[in-house]
Amino acid sequence: MNKLRILFISRAYPPIFGGIENQNYGIAHALQKITPTTILANRKGKKALPWFLPYALIKMLILLPQHDVVLFGDGVLAPLGRIAKFFFPHKKFASIVHGLDITYARKTSLMGKIYRNINIPSLRRCDKLIAVGMHTITEAVRFDIDHDKCIFIPNGIDPEEHFASHTREDLAQLLKTDLSNKKIIFRMGRFVPHKGVAWFIDQVMPLLPQNVLLVAMGGAVSNTTAGDANVLPRAQEMIKKHHLENRVILLTNRPDSEKIVLFNTVDLVVSPNIDIPGSMEGFGINAIETAVCERTVIASNFQGLKDAIHDGKNGFLVEHENAQAWHDKIMELLNDTFDRSAFGKQARIYTIEHFSWEKIAQKYLEALQSTFPQK
Repeated sequence: MNKLRILFISRAYPPIFGGIENQNYGIAHALQKITPTTILANRKGKKALPWFLPYALIKMLILLPQHDVVLFGDGVLAPLGRIAKFFFPHKKFASIVHGLDITYARKTSLMGKIYRNINIPSLRRCDKLIAVGMHTITEAVRFDIDHDKCIFIPNGIDPEEHFASHTREDLAQLLKTDLSNKKIIFRMGRFVPHKGVAWFIDQVMPLLPQNVLLVAMGGAVSNTTAGDANVLPRAQEMIKKHHLENRVILLTNRPDSEKIVLFNTVDLVVSPNIDIPGSMEGFGINAIETAVCERTVIASNFQGLKDAIHDGKNGFLVEHENAQAWHDKIMELLNDTFDRSAFGKQARIYTIEHFSWEKIAQKYLEALQSTFPQK
């Protein structure tokens, strides 16, 4: 059988930094290693979308005769497939689907209405939808998307991308803080409501001992950006409310080098996601990125985080929005009787076995091949 020829189209791609950008880069290059894959990507960020979308459509129509399948990096591009299907009815079209690719249709704004009436019907027309989390499939079915077209394949990781040798001295220098007798909890992710940073500062941090510090790092969301709201002001408000100025550090839009120091030196990593209508965690890539750096991760037993963290294997799951449960688990894992170093090594091995790009790419290839009738 001839190898499947894939045309991969991404509207979000490095060098722009972000979860979808890294995911699209990872899967595109992993697929190139096992089957002929052409990459058509927007490398200049959201500001370039107005010209990239028509360019991608024209380029796709030109390249389609030499390819078997088009794979879109996310649901925003699905309408391009619907148009191309008119010209190439026998070609196959698939899309990676993240949580926001579905839940954005619940927005009451004008953009939400447009998305609901254009993108959702376009996703229904795709031959295969590759959801990064099981909960994403549940949400898709609620919008009358055929369950049989959906398959769950988790995000992948490059085990060596963030894994590095750093010391607590490096961490102290980064934070400009004396870390003697301190325990550091780290939260990585955009400052948006469903990530739970403001909730954690308000509900959990006041319950923890004075020597426990929280570092939250991520992108600050512009108030003009479509999608989730900016929760950074709320987080700052909670710090002042509970007088946590010396125990909570917020780092926004920082370089990768600082993230890597944190990934490899903190005591615990938390993903305390909460329930926000209209938003969801499709997977939780930061949880496995830190697990592969031998950190001990605690995540909400909720939405896509359940697909990333397998309780007791590469981290621990806690009931979302249960502050006392979070406190208890944190104190258990910060206790000297728990060997965080040994667990971190176990977490790295388990995460590599289940989420390396090599294994994920093979699952993608099988899913795309399944769109063709068996002879």
